[in-house]
Amino acid sequence: FTEMMSLDISDSAQIYAAFVVYLDLLEGRNWHEVKHVGVAELQLVCLHAREKEQDSLQVMVPVPVHISLSHERMREIMEKASLPQDDPNAPLSVTLAIVESDSTVVYYKMTDGFVIPDPPDDTEDVDNKQWRKKRKKLFK
Repeated sequence: FTEMMSLDISDSAQIYAAFVVYLDLLEGRNWHEVKHVGVAELQLVCLHAREKEQDSLQVMVPVPVHISLSHERMREIMEKASLPQDDPNAPLSVTLAIVESDSTVVYYKMTDGFVIPDPPDDTEDVDNKQWRKKRKKLFK
């Protein structure tokens, strides 16, 4: 926390939000290599972390819940906080980590453009969706 406080970021609420997200990622979710990075130009503390050891780094942008974000501000965050991609065709990506006053954190992944989601890991989810569709047809 003291290292984050020494960054050139003037908003103490933003620093506190970054610390809450740091703890959530490191201790609550067991992410790897969680590091804080000050982006003075945006007046933000961003976090770089890996969900699993072999995964690529992701950028978390902690913001207190009371902060309003315009489309322009979100675009600026996307352009200046995201990491360069290995694949030049991959869209820019950051995850907003919105922190409530009770330390609840909600994560929203933002990408620059449309991204096709990965298929579900659990085939049971797919089976449930197919069952619901069949059930709707039966009860029409």
